Amino acid sequence: MPTARLRPGVTDDPYRTVAGRGEARFEVRGSEFIGHVAPARTVEAAEEFVAAIREEYPDATHNVPVYRVRADPFREWASDDGEPSGSAGDPALNVLQQEAIENVATVVTRYYGGTNLGVGGLARAYSRAVKEALDAAGTRTERPHERFSITVEYDDSGTVRGILESEGIEFDGEYAETVSFTVRAPVDDAPELRDRVRSATSGRADIDA
Repeated sequence: MPTARLRPGVTDDPYRTVAGRGEARFEVRGSEFIGHVAPARTVEAAEEFVAAIREEYPDATHNVPVYRVRADPFREWASDDGEPSGSAGDPALNVLQQEAIENVATVVTRYYGGTNLGVGGLARAYSRAVKEALDAAGTRTERPHERFSITVEYDDSGTVRGILESEGIEFDGEYAETVSFTVRAPVDDAPELRDRVRSATSGRADIDA
């Protein structure tokens, strides 16, 4: 059965996540295990990654999914995907919890090799697959980010764009009757960034926080 856990909203403290995608392969008594791991900032991104792996390995005996996402509230989810209860999803999730990795999605693919491994053997194999995939991906410390929009007239758009680029801020620009920037900034830096934009545009910028 799937396991879903919620907890109160996340803090603004830095957290550990994966640096990129990772993969690990090994065999245990004829069964092939493939661990897949990827960053996932939202539940939707995590579920898309799970769906993509299932589509890539449709003939696998099991594709066991697990993710931990800094949603509000924090979201943890795991499924045994047909393996004996408690033998796959929870052991895989436990690795992410012990390593304190967040905003991450994992899938462990298994091709059955003809020999039953037992609950203990399965738990060790699924844990190992996640751990080795994490090792392959590497980890990094991430600062929490928030999103907001900045809308200005064309005359101020170059000024705002210059500020965002000089600060290394992630953004997307949409040019229509006015110019809208969708900004993703570190939580700690966002108030100062908004103040700087307001000052540079003499208060003409419309900031939707």
